[in-house]
Amino acid sequence: MTSKKYLLAAALIVFIQTIGMAQTDWGWNWKDSSKVPTKLLPQYNEFLNNQTPYPAKPRDQWELGIGFGVPFLSSDLSSKAGFGGTVTLRKALNHTFSLRPYYAYYSINGTKKTAVTTPATYNYKHTSSHFGFNLLTSLNTTSYYRGNPKVNIYAITGMEVSSSQVKQDILSNGSYTTYNPSSNSNTISASATSASIFGFNVGMGAALKISNSVNLAFEITNTLTNYDYLEGYTSTSSNAYDAWWYGGLKLNINLGKKSKRVQPLYWINPNNYVYSEINKPSHMKLPKTVLPDGDKDGVTDQFDLEPNTPAGAPVDSHGVSKDTDGDGVPDYKDKEILTSQKCFPVNADGVGSCPEPACCKEVKDLVANLKFAPLVECNIGALPSVQFKGNAKLSADNQTVLATAAAKIIANPGCKVKVIGYGSTSKSAQQLSWDRVNAVIKYLVEKQGVSESRFVWSYGQNGDLNTVDLQGTTEDGPNTVPAPHPNLKSKK
Repeated sequence: MTSKKYLLAAALIVFIQTIGMAQTDWGWNWKDSSKVPTKLLPQYNEFLNNQTPYPAKPRDQWELGIGFGVPFLSSDLSSKAGFGGTVTLRKALNHTFSLRPYYAYYSINGTKKTAVTTPATYNYKHTSSHFGFNLLTSLNTTSYYRGNPKVNIYAITGMEVSSSQVKQDILSNGSYTTYNPSSNSNTISASATSASIFGFNVGMGAALKISNSVNLAFEITNTLTNYDYLEGYTSTSSNAYDAWWYGGLKLNINLGKKSKRVQPLYWINPNNYVYSEINKPSHMKLPKTVLPDGDKDGVTDQFDLEPNTPAGAPVDSHGVSKDTDGDGVPDYKDKEILTSQKCFPVNADGVGSCPEPACCKEVKDLVANLKFAPLVECNIGALPSVQFKGNAKLSADNQTVLATAAAKIIANPGCKVKVIGYGSTSKSAQQLSWDRVNAVIKYLVEKQGVSESRFVWSYGQNGDLNTVDLQGTTEDGPNTVPAPHPNLKSKK
């Protein structure tokens, strides 16, 4: 019996050592709001706008497992290799811990061979059904030296309630009689009864990812009980309770829409975001590199050949004051920047000795009076997305998100806001997209006081029908658009 246990443990070690240990697919994009629960969208938007350092936890899939294996009884009598089957349903609590309810069925045969008691030899048949919960602790999900794991190695702990029945062939003639567990003795009863047993199980497992939807697992578990009659017999020389050992393979399949859920969290390394930002920052705000520039002319001191240029004086790439007409007077002092060489030499103000034509004064006055329209810039930053369910009605969470967005819009009067709806596959989808964009604009105008002229309509685009995006822009566009299919308007 001991050698069989060691054989199962050795098989698990070989399984772990002979398969790859990592993959580079990081599992999900933290910018994808479609996988964030509605109740966590405020946190998602705060993270997107660098108001919190912690990203929102995404929805993840469930895992359904079906397995077959070999159970053994660790008891006072010898046990043969049996047959067992399991059905499990696993759900991650975070990247390390997950819960797994399960059902298992074991069928085990064995033989009593001893001369101490009577009869000296008989066969028995043991069957049991197990209902329980496991806490699975993933040991290698988090890593500082690779991406997502290709193999999930986990420890198993849990509790169960099982129903066990034993039949004994006392005369070794193939006639089995059901053991009565209520007697708690080495006696046989004709009544077909079974025992209800409480157990605590521990074990180890390793799952090999075949794809993002399927994995194959190998597990070894030991279920300890407070019962000594799993084979219908107790030894007078031993006080140890009986236990089950089980080793087997299990096929696991992820459940849930991939468009709305990431793969189970124990397949995703939580350090992915941290290391991707260190390698190639795309979210964190980096301080601008500041090099010393004493005269503030845009050329750092180490390359500046004229380190004391007056403020505002135009300089070349070496920090030397420009002299456009080459008359020896730098441009910041030159009152006649383009003096003709035939008018050289010039005076201290850079004015040549040629008389000024009558037209030049008019041109100078005209240039001096020219006014250029200032450039309009939009620095509003990222604005949140709004998630809808079913119709075009704004939920309380959506209104909270839009109230936060309205404050940013009002604080940036130089920006317009492009409201983008999606759904181009059908007339009803186009109309629903229009209704949702209209609901967002109407709320911002009527409830938050944002001018309607600040908005640019865009609907019926390719994308997620349940999402409306807000985007800062300086572009012009229509701020009112008629409904494309009024007869298909959604009921609010």
